[in-house]
Amino acid sequence: MRWLSYFLKCVLCGLVAMQVFFAIQIGLWTSLDPSGTAFQRAERWRLCSWHWSCPIQSNWVSYNHINGHLKRAVLVSEDDIFFQHKGVRVEDMQKAWEKNQQKNHLGGKSKVALRGGSTITQQLAKNLFLSSEQNYFRKAQELIITGMLELTLSKQRLFEIYLNSVEWGEGIFGIGAAAQHYFVSTPAVLSREESAALASALPAPKCFDKAQYCRKANINFPIRQDFILENMDRVALTATIKSGSH
Repeated sequence: MRWLSYFLKCVLCGLVAMQVFFAIQIGLWTSLDPSGTAFQRAERWRLCSWHWSCPIQSNWVSYNHINGHLKRAVLVSEDDIFFQHKGVRVEDMQKAWEKNQQKNHLGGKSKVALRGGSTITQQLAKNLFLSSEQNYFRKAQELIITGMLELTLSKQRLFEIYLNSVEWGEGIFGIGAAAQHYFVSTPAVLSREESAALASALPAPKCFDKAQYCRKANINFPIRQDFILENMDRVALTATIKSGSH
C-alpha cells in the first residue's frame, strides 16, 4: 500500500502546485496584461501548427478606451448582473445541471455535457487556463479559478481582461481585433448597433465570422442583436445600481 500512498501524495502535491501557479499568474494581472490565454494558444496551434506566420488577430485595448455601448451590449449577451454577483450564478448553474441531466438520461451514455450557466468570470477562468473539454473535473477547476479571480482582481479589471481575450471569430481575439475586422473601427467609437452586433456573436463567434462553422450553431444573430439593443440601457457598469442612472 506504500506505493498507493506515495502516488496519492504526488497527485495531491501536483494539484496544490497547479493552484499556486494559477494564483501567482492571477496576482500578476493586477498590474500586467495577460500575454495570451490557453484557448488562444490552442487556436493558434489548430490554425497554424508549427508555422511562424499565423492569422491570429489580437490587439489589447484599455478599459477606458472601450465605449459604454459595447460594455453594456456584452453584459446583456453574456452576464447582465456581472457587477452584482460574486463570480457564479447558482440558479443558472442549477438549471444547466438539470438540462444536462435530462440530455444524458435521454441520449448520453459516457460523455458528460456541461453547458450554460457560466458567468463572465467563469468563462474567463476557462479561457485563460483550461481546455474546452467538458467534464466535471474541469468544471470544478473552473470554479476554483473563478474564486481566485474574484478575490484578486476588481470587477472592472476582470471585464477588461475578458473583453480583450474572448473569441470573436476564427483567429480573432479581443474587442480591438474584432472592431477592426468587422467594422474597420476602434472600440472607442463603435455605435450602439455595431456593439450589439458584436455582442450577439459571442455565443457562436466562428459562425458569426464564417458560414462554414454554422452547422452546429443554432442561433439567429439578427434576433439576438435586437434583444441586446432593447436591453442595453437596463444593465449597470458598476457594482451598485442607482435609480435613474445608466
